[in-house]
Amino acid sequence: MERDERIRENLATVRQQIADAAACSGRSAADVTLVAVTKYVDTEVARALAAAGCHNLGESRPQELWRKAAALADLPIRWHLIGHLQSNKARRTLPLVGLLHSVDSTRLIHELERTASDLGIQVEGLIEVNISGDATKHGFAPNEVEAALAACANCAHLRIQGLMGMASREGDLDAAQREFASLRELRDRLRRTVSAALTLPELSMGMSGDFKVAIREGATLVRVGSRLFDGLSL
Repeated sequence: MERDERIRENLATVRQQIADAAACSGRSAADVTLVAVTKYVDTEVARALAAAGCHNLGESRPQELWRKAAALADLPIRWHLIGHLQSNKARRTLPLVGLLHSVDSTRLIHELERTASDLGIQVEGLIEVNISGDATKHGFAPNEVEAALAACANCAHLRIQGLMGMASREGDLDAAQREFASLRELRDRLRRTVSAALTLPELSMGMSGDFKVAIREGATLVRVGSRLFDGLSL
């Protein structure tokens, strides 16, 4: 089918771009996980993407994640929630999510721990950092992240694996690269100042327009949507 072939071609192109960007920074493509953002496509397109071999899929809205997870339950998909999670949607969302990219408030930290404890599950999460300073974005300010990690220290059911950030919407690639570098540098400082045991291995940064510069600055997870669907009528 033409649609499925186009998806396979686009996926191969993005994976090659990831490999090239990783090589430019002395890294391996295996160091970077592609999270395909399916929020603008229907369930059948998401199914075709998974069938092409991309099994890490990301959604911004919990309700859409619930819908697609149910429809694609027969496939080995690891779901990522990359958008804001309201506390009242945590109970239904957490059992479905392999990684929550948007731990964005102390209130949510406490709700995640409480709900995960009630459900008897472990939640893997990333602290969302507002690296652009955009007041319309969620996330902790960089100088608040250490306190956020301290709030997680006694959580038995929430495991923080790293940091997530988004570059400025209006900025160019040079500005994006500086913001991504600032997130990596923050992570490296926190490793030294908070706890030697807190390795924070994951850095989720970079989207369709800037994932190559994000990889050069140390991204381990890139969230790519539109590049994977070029040429499709959606």
